[in-house]
Amino acid sequence: MAIRTGPRNTDISNPDREGGRCADESGEKMKALAWMGKKDVRLKQASPKIVDDHDAIVRVTGTTVCGSDVHAMHGVILQVEKGDILGHEFCGVVEAVGPAVKNVVPRERVVNSFVVSCGECRYCKQKLTTACEKTNASTLHEQLYASRMGGVFGYSHFMGGYAGGQAESVRVPLADNNLMKLPHSVPDEKGLYLSDVLPTSYHSVSYTGVKKDDCVAIWGLGPIGLMACFWAFLKGTKRVIAIDNNWRTEYARSKLERLETINYTTLGGGETVPQKIHEMVPGGVDVSVDATGGEYAKGFMHKLELEIGAEQDTSEMINECIMSTRKFGTVGIIGNYAGFTNHFNVGSLMERGIKLIRCGLAPVHKYWQELLEMVEHGTVDPTIMLTHRFRLDDIAKAYQLQEKRESGLVKCFVETRFSSRRTEGTPELTRL
Repeated sequence: MAIRTGPRNTDISNPDREGGRCADESGEKMKALAWMGKKDVRLKQASPKIVDDHDAIVRVTGTTVCGSDVHAMHGVILQVEKGDILGHEFCGVVEAVGPAVKNVVPRERVVNSFVVSCGECRYCKQKLTTACEKTNASTLHEQLYASRMGGVFGYSHFMGGYAGGQAESVRVPLADNNLMKLPHSVPDEKGLYLSDVLPTSYHSVSYTGVKKDDCVAIWGLGPIGLMACFWAFLKGTKRVIAIDNNWRTEYARSKLERLETINYTTLGGGETVPQKIHEMVPGGVDVSVDATGGEYAKGFMHKLELEIGAEQDTSEMINECIMSTRKFGTVGIIGNYAGFTNHFNVGSLMERGIKLIRCGLAPVHKYWQELLEMVEHGTVDPTIMLTHRFRLDDIAKAYQLQEKRESGLVKCFVETRFSSRRTEGTPELTRL
């Protein structure tokens, strides 16, 4: 049964459940990607409808696959259920709105916020929207974290149970607060990333306190890490060092010419990432940012403990960040961590006075207007991370590429039958 939080319907992660109570009565079927079990995602048909007066229905013209979607595919996100529609990043055209919607109208181009915000609670009024108190009814979330965070599209009942946007059509609750209009000057291939990647990467350096003349190290060169490097340079940092274990180090250098990188698979026998950073920056960097996440163990012990459930996240990257940072420096965590970890180096953190900042899920609304203006004016070009374009029909295969970091994939744009013609200068369509 759907749970109501105030006037809002949550836990409608699949509109065809409950006998199709929340499905479009017209009979028109829309494609959507659903979680069907661990490492099993498939296209199905599901057509949402307006359920609350503040809802909008958006026909999706662009979506994508995020590294955190892979976490969901693996089943490591709590309370993901068979049939849940995935995807928290999408843009499109408004098809219909509920009677209480004021700010968006049919036929307008929009992009979503990955977090579902009420706009009314004390946190939303401060634009700290990921801390929304009204859009997530998960009691388990409250039990494990001491308080609930806001809902997230396509990311399990632990995060509110909202159907996601890896689909041809999606219901957007509280549409006035969770959709932003896209001007004609911003094509979908740029506007889409205002849903998550741009705000999240920007938040990772802003909230961590990166400032002019800092030396910064960033772990992970996926889209968030790559764009975090860009924002760090924009803030006037002296040096940015990025760490990864594959071809993405070369790709990142090709996009950011001042970037220094460490591919830790090429380090000498016994040499660690912190040792290499201290060699490059004696004493350590001012700020370290972990843009990786707790699912990716490096050492045997953590791999074993993750496999048997002795921990939910590995602490290896956070420990590397701590050991690479100067005394009284700062470590920020923007990578996805879900639960408990072992072997955390709390001693180094405490004794050396390092500030540990968990950035949390990025409060998109706090940065939306500022970032839209940057995209409009060309201050930032999100397409520096865009490497592929896929069809929605191939999105399950795109998950496999994202999981394995194959074929030079950094970030993709996924088109639907409602998409506009490809914008010049962006990747051609790849058939999988």
